[in-house]
Amino acid sequence: MAESVQEKVIAIIAEQAVLEPSDVKMDATLEDLGIDSLGLVESIFAIEEAFDISVPFNANDPQQSGFDISSVAAIVAAVEGLVASRAA
Repeated sequence: MAESVQEKVIAIIAEQAVLEPSDVKMDATLEDLGIDSLGLVESIFAIEEAFDISVPFNANDPQQSGFDISSVAAIVAAVEGLVASRAA
């Protein structure tokens, strides 16, 4: 069975946070999970590679990047949108 976007994103975030995927909650922030700015950038690269997408993310100014990183749920939703627009 193919992994869902949510499952893949959670697995990537869990790996960066050195947690089990089951420990990553949808309402958690990256800060809650202990992911720093370097971990965030690594997560973005892993997401781009896993889904063959380009994430509109500016590491120098994450708040202005157009990619919502406010919570795990927001990241999942943003990736789902990017995947859907690529498939269209």
